[in-house]
Amino acid sequence: MCGIVAYIGTQQAYPIIMEGLRRLEYRGYDSAGISILNGVIKTFKKKGKVSRLEAAAKEKDVSGSVGIGHTRWATHGKPDDLNAHPHLSGNERLALIHNGIIENYSTLKKALSEIGHTFKSETDTEVLVHLIEEYQKRGNLSLSQSVRSALEKTVGAYAIVVIDKENPDIIVGARKSSPLVLGLGEDEYFLASDASPIIKYTNKVVYLNDEEIVTIHKNGNYEIINLNNEIQQPVVQELDLKLEELEKEGFEHFMLKEIYQQPTTIRESMRGRIDPHDGWVLVGGMQQYINRIINAKRIIFAACGTSWHSALVAEYIFEELARIPVEVEYASELRYRNPIINTDDVVIAISQSGETADTFAAVELAKEKGALVYGIVNVVGSSIARITDCGSYTHAGPEIGVASTKAFTSQLTVLTLMALNLGHRRGTISEDYFRQLAYALDNIPSKVEKVLLQNEKIKFIAGEIKDVNNALYLGRGYNFPVALEGALKLKEISYIHAEGYPAAEMKHGPIALIDEYMPVIIIATNKSAYDKVASNIQEVKARKAIVISIVTEGDIKIKEMSDYCIEIPETEEPLTPLLSVIPLQLLAYHIAVMRGCDVDQPRNLAKSVTVE
Repeated sequence: MCGIVAYIGTQQAYPIIMEGLRRLEYRGYDSAGISILNGVIKTFKKKGKVSRLEAAAKEKDVSGSVGIGHTRWATHGKPDDLNAHPHLSGNERLALIHNGIIENYSTLKKALSEIGHTFKSETDTEVLVHLIEEYQKRGNLSLSQSVRSALEKTVGAYAIVVIDKENPDIIVGARKSSPLVLGLGEDEYFLASDASPIIKYTNKVVYLNDEEIVTIHKNGNYEIINLNNEIQQPVVQELDLKLEELEKEGFEHFMLKEIYQQPTTIRESMRGRIDPHDGWVLVGGMQQYINRIINAKRIIFAACGTSWHSALVAEYIFEELARIPVEVEYASELRYRNPIINTDDVVIAISQSGETADTFAAVELAKEKGALVYGIVNVVGSSIARITDCGSYTHAGPEIGVASTKAFTSQLTVLTLMALNLGHRRGTISEDYFRQLAYALDNIPSKVEKVLLQNEKIKFIAGEIKDVNNALYLGRGYNFPVALEGALKLKEISYIHAEGYPAAEMKHGPIALIDEYMPVIIIATNKSAYDKVASNIQEVKARKAIVISIVTEGDIKIKEMSDYCIEIPETEEPLTPLLSVIPLQLLAYHIAVMRGCDVDQPRNLAKSVTVE
C-alpha cells in the first residue's frame, strides 16, 4: 500500500526514481508523484498510473541528483493530482512523501491553521510537512531535529522521506509501523518501501526500526537516531533477491507467472525441512521453543485475507495431526477486542509481506499477554519477522501480483510441515501415517505441474462463465477454506460477486440465489464426505445451476453430474488444498483477462495493507 523511493548520490535521480516507481506499482496505488531537488524543488504529480506522471514530466527539466517519488493509495482525500504526493511545506522549502496515517492530523491542522498555515490538499501528509516546517523555523533546528520534534507530536503510522532545498546534500527518512529500507550503494543511497526499487543498484540494506530517523549525507555518511535522540547502530544485511524475479519473464501478467511458479515455490518452502526417505520433518524456527509449542494448550492463528484462508486450512491440519485446539482469528478483530490469550498459548501470525498493519498489531497484543508468538512471512527482514519470538520464512520469492497465489500454497506448505512435526513429536499420529503424509507432501510439486497442464481447459471454462454477475463456491472439510479463497480470487480481479460456503450450509440460505445463470464451483475431492458432496451437487443441479466440479482423477460419478469438470491428481486428503486451489486461481485469472480487468493491479486494492 503506497510506495516510497528516494535517491541521493552522483547519478541523475529522475530515471532511478521513475524506474523505482514502476517497480512499486504492484503495491497498489491511484496516483503518483516525484520531486527533484536542484537549486529548487521541481514537483510533478498525477492521478492514475506512473505512465501519466512520466508524460507530465516529459521534456521538463528534471535534472538533479537528489529526489523523492511516491505511489499513493488514497486514505485522507480523494485520489487526484492535488492530493498526490509529494507535498510541500507552506514556504515551499520542504517536500515530503508519506506512507501511513497520521491519526491526530485534524488537531494538528487546526493548531497550525490558527498560527497562519494554509493547506492546499485534503491529506494528513500535508499537515505533517507543515508541522516540520514550523519546528524548523521556530527553533532554527536541523532538518533531522525538526523531523524528530514533529514526529514526537504525531500519533499514527508513518514511513516518510523529506528533502530541503536549503540543505540540498541531505535526505531524512523515518518510520513507525510502516516499512522503510535504506539501500547502501557506491557513493549513493536509496530509501524505499521495499527492496524492489533498490536491488538493481545494491544488495546491501538497513531495515529501519520503529521510531528511527535516518539522515543521509551526499558525501557518503549516514546516521540513525531514535525519537529520544539516541544514536542507533545500524545492522547491514545482504538481500537474497535477483532482479529477474521482479520481471514477468515472458508471462502476460505477474499473477500468471506466480501461479506457474508454484511447483518451484512449494519445493522451496520444503527445502531442508523434510526428508521422507529418512523419515524426518524439521522446521528450524520451531526448535528454540519446541517444548513450549508441543505443550501449548491452544494455538491461535492471526491473519488477514488470503493468509486467513491458509490459517483456516491449517486449523483442520493441526487439530487432526497434532491434536491441539486451534482458533483462527481475523487479526483486525483480534486487536480490537479484549481476547483471552494466556502464557501457555502459541499465537501464529501469517502475512505474506510481514507488514500487514492489523496482523502486526495483533502480534504486539499477543506479546503483551505473554503468549509465544510465531511468525510465518515471505519477506526477509519485515516488521513481523523482527517482532515475533520465532518463525519461518516461506521462501516464495517476491509476489508482485496483488491477488496472492504462490504465497497461499507456500504458507500452507510450511503450516503442514509444522503440523507434521508436532504430530510426530507428540505421538498423535502413527509412524506409518507420518511417513505416508511426508511422501505425499514431497510429491505435491510434481502434482501441481500436472494440474497446470489443464490450463487450456480451464481457460475454455472461464470463457463460458465470464459474463455472469454472481458465483458460488462450495467445499467441505479441508476444502471449505479453499472455496473461500477461490471466491476471493474471483472478486479481487474480475469484480464478479462471489461467495464461498461450506457445502452443507448451502441449504441454509444461499440455495435461494441459485438459478440457471449462476455457476456453482464445487470442490469434490473429499474421500471422507464424498457421498455428501455428491448430494450437494444433485441439489444444485436440480436448481439448473452451471456446475463446475474439481474432482480427483478417475472420478466418474460427480463428473457425470457436472457441466464442466477439472481433475486433480490423487493425494492424501489433508494435502488436497495444495492442488484444488490451483484450478481456482487459473479460473479467476482467465475470467479477469477476458473481462479486460487489470489483473496485477485490481482497482482499490493494495498488495500490503499497512494502514487501517
